[in-house]
Amino acid sequence: MKTIILKGLNIKLKRLSTNIKTITIMTLIIFAILIVLPVIFLGSGKESINVFNLSNDNIIKSSEITFPASGKVRLYHKKDDTIEEMDLEDYIMGVVASEVPANFNEEALKAQAVAARTFYMNRRKNPCKDAKNKNGEICDTTNCQVYMSKAERMSKWSKSEAESNWNKIQKAVLDTKGQILTYEESALEYPQFFAISSGKTEDAKDVFSVDVPYLKSEESKGEEIAPKYKTTLEVPISEFINKINSKYENANLKKGNLSSAIKVESYTEAGSVKEIKIGREVIKGTDFRTLFNLNSTNFKFEFRDNIVKINCIGYGHGVGMSQWGANAMGKSGSKYDEILKHYYNGVEIQEIKYTP
Repeated sequence: MKTIILKGLNIKLKRLSTNIKTITIMTLIIFAILIVLPVIFLGSGKESINVFNLSNDNIIKSSEITFPASGKVRLYHKKDDTIEEMDLEDYIMGVVASEVPANFNEEALKAQAVAARTFYMNRRKNPCKDAKNKNGEICDTTNCQVYMSKAERMSKWSKSEAESNWNKIQKAVLDTKGQILTYEESALEYPQFFAISSGKTEDAKDVFSVDVPYLKSEESKGEEIAPKYKTTLEVPISEFINKINSKYENANLKKGNLSSAIKVESYTEAGSVKEIKIGREVIKGTDFRTLFNLNSTNFKFEFRDNIVKINCIGYGHGVGMSQWGANAMGKSGSKYDEILKHYYNGVEIQEIKYTP
């Protein structure tokens, strides 16, 4: 009788042991599934689930650095009041061809292509007013950046040089395809460029009253050969006086007090006029430049009997990359990335992520 009871007890214990093993195995399987599935679907942590990812070790979260693979630039032609859609790189070719001479060094052309592409990526998110009113993204004037079609641009070159000029620009654009400037993993908000410096670029805070970490005053050599490096504006004294007095009531300029009534109060780091005192008015150098449509804020006066001479050095606002300075750097052996990192402090060059 005891033998029968013990046998029955052993059978129950074996069944209980089997059930415990089964439960343990099932628990381990469920636990493994809970751990493994997120890794399968979300990645290992080094693979980005963000749209833009340059490499496994460099995850970029900036949504503004994406562009649809089938996307188009919506360009507003101001003169014709029309919108044209085109491929991004075709648009950049038209900008580079319009903004800088084709005989520039190829590294300078590449630098211009990257800067122009960066500028567009910001306008795409924040269109200029003219373009936005027409459901566009960017206009073809100096308000944004100048653009000409291939046919229009080639018609302005000599027939003997047109094809080679375009091919040179096309190569510079395609060699930098999709590349833009970034600062702290975001596309540059202010990828400014201009024609000719006075030997140093301007700090953005002196020109635009905005402190931008990558737009500081930098040395820019070799631009003296540029055709508009030095310019002179001659203004009849009567016109000069009337123009200022009409704009600034407290100036109270008179022919007899010109030289004593006009005094530069302060200069920028680059040596341009920051503030100028005219009579009892103190105005910004940028405002004076606008009033007389000067090429730059780096100016000096010469007072003659009936003429005021305003001598300027440089051409443009002076902030960011100098196009003629970039050309000089290219000719001296600098590569386009070196040019860009010289004029834009602390930036990196990264590629646009083309999304489905």
